[in-house]
Amino acid sequence: MPLLRLPHTPSLPTSAPALADLLLALSAARSLPRGQQLHAHLLKSGLLSSPAAAVRPLSNHLITFYARCGLPVLSRAAFDDSPSPRPAAAWSALLASLAQNGLPLPAIAAFRSMLLFAVPASDRSLPSAAKAAAALSSPSLARSLHALALKTPFFEDVFVGSSLVDMYAKSALLAEARRLFDLMPHRNVVSWSAIIYGYAEAGLDADALRLFKMALAELEPPGVNDFTYSCIIRVCSTATLLELGSSVHAHCFKTSFDSSPFVGSSLISLYSKCGLVDEAYELFDQMPDRNLGAWNAILIASAQHGHIHVAFHRFREMKAAGFSPNFITFLCLLTACSHAGLVDEGKRYFALMSEYGIEPGAQHYAAMVDLLSRAGRITEAVAFIEEMPIEPTESVWGALITGCRIHKDADTAAYAAAKLFETGSSSSGAHMLLSNAYAAAGRYADAARARKAMRDRGVRKETGLSWLETAGKVHTFVSGDRRHPRSDEIYAVLEEVGERMEKAGYVPDTSQVLRDVGGEEKRAAIWYHSERLAIGLGLLVVPEGQPIRVMKNLRVCVDCHTAIKCLSKCTGRAIVLRDNNRFHRFEDGACSCGDYW
Repeated sequence: MPLLRLPHTPSLPTSAPALADLLLALSAARSLPRGQQLHAHLLKSGLLSSPAAAVRPLSNHLITFYARCGLPVLSRAAFDDSPSPRPAAAWSALLASLAQNGLPLPAIAAFRSMLLFAVPASDRSLPSAAKAAAALSSPSLARSLHALALKTPFFEDVFVGSSLVDMYAKSALLAEARRLFDLMPHRNVVSWSAIIYGYAEAGLDADALRLFKMALAELEPPGVNDFTYSCIIRVCSTATLLELGSSVHAHCFKTSFDSSPFVGSSLISLYSKCGLVDEAYELFDQMPDRNLGAWNAILIASAQHGHIHVAFHRFREMKAAGFSPNFITFLCLLTACSHAGLVDEGKRYFALMSEYGIEPGAQHYAAMVDLLSRAGRITEAVAFIEEMPIEPTESVWGALITGCRIHKDADTAAYAAAKLFETGSSSSGAHMLLSNAYAAAGRYADAARARKAMRDRGVRKETGLSWLETAGKVHTFVSGDRRHPRSDEIYAVLEEVGERMEKAGYVPDTSQVLRDVGGEEKRAAIWYHSERLAIGLGLLVVPEGQPIRVMKNLRVCVDCHTAIKCLSKCTGRAIVLRDNNRFHRFEDGACSCGDYW
């Protein structure tokens, strides 16, 4: 049976242009079996080794064909089989294949080889090299590539300039990215998306939002793309700007970008992080096209909101849909197990990673230590750390200290803190965790010494902040804050509700107050924590029937958790609180975390 017969193709064309057209069609369809049959025919016919200019495009199209099929190694083989000297188009096709398929180091090596063979950089090869450099996030490489681009005639090309802006932004060189962006004579959606991404990654949310509005005004229809929308929605998620995020969602809907899996994943994260997990679930169920990012987004949403069995069910659905989990997937599952104290389940998922060829990273080990130590298995957590094949990170030791604080194991907390400080950590979190662990165990003198050690090292405690968004404005509070225009009303409503709470049986838990002082002073120290002030404002401005949504940058303390449960019972209000670890939904005197956090 002849090898040259393709399904549904009576006979193959014989001219090089016709063969090139066929190869382009197979490449667009990503039809690997048929493309490989055609490749075999070209090899047997000797066309690929011909130096004739008319058949040169065949080699280039073969490189691109394998790139689009996700097989960059075969792209390289097709390139190596092509006759020398290889034209610039072949080099560009190879660079694009390597860069787009996650092989940045081979891509940079190929780019250097191209230059050594006296093939000049072009408007096709420079963007691929910039993409590879961006993946490597090497400042020196980024600057070298920019210097080379300046020497070419293509420096003012919009695609070259956009790729360089993206490279700088992803190399943490935001100032250089902005300078280049401002100098560009022409900008397109890629340029705008790259600079918005850079500001979003740097945590400069206000600047990212300003740039997004400028992009909407400057770009011709259809304007920004799904990547731009995804970036700006992520900014809204990070800052929990629900109203702005909802407006961007509406804009996506009008432009049909809401059907993009990238936009959908970001929207799931937005609504979840703003405490609207049911809306996140509904959005996921309505997505016409889901990628692995969307599955991971719904998994972490379920985990952070304490819907553990929903997370496990979604994982089974994900596998049934043909998706293979990645390292983020397993981090979501381990987080879910940690939030519910499911040690055996967590161990099973940790072991399952090897079946998918995934090597556990520092985050996975930290999640396992968190799971074990929160469950009170401190000795087992220490043994787990000692057996780790990688050096324990700050997050690993921090997870152990957190468990020690919960279970009042001050000695192990001191051991973990000493190990953490050996790493050179200057984080205030570890010092405060250790101090809290001592205070929880009643060792106030040791707690004071831990705080003094922090001051001696020049480490400043991170300020606890809580905020509430209403009517398009974000109201931020610190503990004991009196700066808000409605402070008198906030304190008055908290006092009035506090009296009802105490009549209902609420007794302040002052065990975590770090100073050995009298009961009234301890009560005063915790009564006006930042989250309570934000809730006080919520009681004044959030309409009845709507939940009060408050965000906090640190973990909610034991007493505030108990107090907010009682407050929800006394006021009949639902309160959604997001701390730095998970979501708590307080309703009718109970919390969604089941008092396990």
